[in-house]
Amino acid sequence: MNPAVVHRATHELKPIAWRLLIGLALVKLAVHLLAAGPLAWGYMTDELYYLDSIDRLDWGFVDHPPLCVALLGLVRAGLGSSIFAIRLVPALLAAATVALTGLIARELGGGRVAQGLAAVAALTSPVHLSMAMFYSMNPIDDALWPLATLLLLRLINGGTARLWLLIGAVIGIGLLNKASMSWFATGLGVGLLLTPERRWLKTPWPWAAAAIAAVCFAPFVWWQIQNGWPFIEFSRNAALYKVGHVSPLAFLRDQILAANLMTAPLWIAGMVWAFAPGALRPYRAVVWIFVTVFLMLAFSGSARPHYLAPALPIAFAVGGMAAERCARRRPWLPRAATIAVVIGGVGSAPLAMPLLPPAATGRYQDLLGLRPREELERGGLLPMHLGLFFHAEAVLKPLLEVYASLSPEERAHVEILTGSFGESGAVDVLGTARGLPRSIGRQNQYWLWGPGNATGELMIVVHDSEADLREWFTRCEPKARIDCPYCMDLLQRNTVFLCHHARRPLPELWPQMKLYR
Repeated sequence: MNPAVVHRATHELKPIAWRLLIGLALVKLAVHLLAAGPLAWGYMTDELYYLDSIDRLDWGFVDHPPLCVALLGLVRAGLGSSIFAIRLVPALLAAATVALTGLIARELGGGRVAQGLAAVAALTSPVHLSMAMFYSMNPIDDALWPLATLLLLRLINGGTARLWLLIGAVIGIGLLNKASMSWFATGLGVGLLLTPERRWLKTPWPWAAAAIAAVCFAPFVWWQIQNGWPFIEFSRNAALYKVGHVSPLAFLRDQILAANLMTAPLWIAGMVWAFAPGALRPYRAVVWIFVTVFLMLAFSGSARPHYLAPALPIAFAVGGMAAERCARRRPWLPRAATIAVVIGGVGSAPLAMPLLPPAATGRYQDLLGLRPREELERGGLLPMHLGLFFHAEAVLKPLLEVYASLSPEERAHVEILTGSFGESGAVDVLGTARGLPRSIGRQNQYWLWGPGNATGELMIVVHDSEADLREWFTRCEPKARIDCPYCMDLLQRNTVFLCHHARRPLPELWPQMKLYR
């Protein structure tokens, strides 16, 4: 017997508001295509890193699993590597996330009001706007979590037990994209244990799902074993040196801003209501996924604001349900909530994605007084994620100037050493087309790829510490400063040096040059 059948009679599912959900999804798609086309500022550092990784695809990387790079390879093969081409996938995934959020509300028992309000919240959420405006693991992650949630709700509502196999496959694919999909799996486990859905644990189906997910994730784990678990070192260093300490209260504040300030009453009240007597009782296994992940991140002490983004559709859907129930006594509430959410989303959108010119974005941010909490490596005049669109050109300009100042003989054998994956990607993807040699890099996967045949006899080096360079080279001369007021402070502290004669062969120096973070 299907253990979920006992819940099938709790309510009749309302019709899917297809026109509304598709319309909102198309609005989301249009906004992102606009930001990827005529309003685009340039390549983001992560995009250049992924593009540079395609030709060296493996089952793992220091800082992430391989799926996002493999998918980008297919995009490049079919559509090319223009900004618009590579951002088409995240735009489509973002639109799908909006529709999936509405469908989650429907599976919870919501009608048109709940479905629409949940989808509007997903459409206007600043964290989802910012994460889907460039190619990375995040828009894939943001779509897979609600897809797995929808399948779980379908199961609870009487779907075939074989849905567990699909849930396992989605979790496995998610793990091959981003290891944080394990948070969803943890939340699911907690939800099963704390609700009557624990009856499933007496059947083989959830265990089969876990096995499928484990098989999908196994190649990445094996790659990590073969390479000394670099992901663990990377994660530890990133939390310590990049994110810093984040208190639970600060994390909650970040989520209120990241999810759209005007949605906070919706999803916070909704999550409280979900545990009221009788409210959403059959679906609390799903509610516990959000609660578990929220608590894990809030008390981790080192969570970035966007880490909770893939779980937010659950909260938005629950909030939509709560608003729809309240509308029985306060019929004006859903309309007022929708207007407030749209106003909040429109107001925060220019700080989430490049809708205005850079200078105007900076002035708008100062006008609102909404400077978000940055990492320890702080941003410049713009929010850090927007400043990263200027990183590549800011580095390439002085590199090209220094390279052009060399004699033909020097240019024939000079090498480039960079300190971040953004700089390495900029040189390898964009700089080589302008005459620069490929770089060797010290950060993350570039360090693991090693120095290759580089000799260190003559190097153009991007770095911020002459003390380090004196340990590595016999002589270094500062040649150019990096000028980028919109970029991260870290980049603006860098100088382009011309360095002569490595003190030891580069393979011997390489271990002390490692930068995992």
